[in-house]
Amino acid sequence: MGNDGCGFQLSLLQTWQLCRGTKVVHVAARQQRLITALAINGPRPRGYLVGLLWPECRESRALESLRVSIHLVSRQVPGLLINGGTVLSLSEMVDVDLHRVRAQIRELRRTGLNGNVASCLHQLRDADLLPGWYDDWVLFEQSRLRQARLHALQIIARESLTRCDYESALEASEAALELEPLYESAVGLLIQTERKQGNNAAALRAFDKYQAKLKEDMGLVPSEAIRRLVADIIVGATLQTKER
Repeated sequence: MGNDGCGFQLSLLQTWQLCRGTKVVHVAARQQRLITALAINGPRPRGYLVGLLWPECRESRALESLRVSIHLVSRQVPGLLINGGTVLSLSEMVDVDLHRVRAQIRELRRTGLNGNVASCLHQLRDADLLPGWYDDWVLFEQSRLRQARLHALQIIARESLTRCDYESALEASEAALELEPLYESAVGLLIQTERKQGNNAAALRAFDKYQAKLKEDMGLVPSEAIRRLVADIIVGATLQTKER
C-alpha cells in the first residue's frame, strides 16, 4: 500500500498505466518494464529478472541496472515493490487488470458460461496486452493471452449458441475472428449462428470470406466439416441460378 493509504491499480491492457488511488503515477520506461515483469510473472529472484530484462548485458551491468530500477521505483512509488532480498515482488495491494482477465478465463474453462455475458465479452475483446511493446518476453505473453482469449471466446460462442442466445454467440465468434481470421472453430460457430437465425446469405458470406482468406494466406481449402455447414445453401443457390 502506498504512503497515502490507497492501493495501486496497474493497467497492462490496451495501455500501460499505474495509479495510486485516483492519481496517475508516471514512471520511466525501464521502471515500467520491471513492474510489468513482476505483475506478469509474480515474485521472482533477481537473477531471473536480470536475465529477462537485460539478456544482452553482462551480469554485473544487468544487476546494476536492476538495482537502479529498484531504487527509482521505491523512491517514486513507495510501497509498490516488496524487496525480499534475493526475491522481488509487487505489493499485494496492487490490482492488475491482466489478473482479472486471466481469472475470468480460468473460470470459464472450469465452469463454463455462468455470469454476465456482455461484461465478459467486453473484457475479452479489449484485453490486448501491451500493444506496441516488442520485448521477446512480452511478445510471448501477448501470444499466450491471445490464445487463451480465443479459447474463452469459443466457449462463450458455443454455449451461447446452445442456449439460443444468438446475439452473444455471434459477437463472441466475430471477436474470435478479429483475433484470428483463420480460426476454423470460430468460423463454424459463426456460420451455425447465422443459420439458426435464418441468415443463410450471411452464413455463406462468412464461409466465402474464410475460404478466400485461407487460400490467399495458406494455399488451402476449407475442411470438409466447414463445407458441410453451407453445402445445402450452395446447392440451393446453384439451382436457383440454373432456373433463371
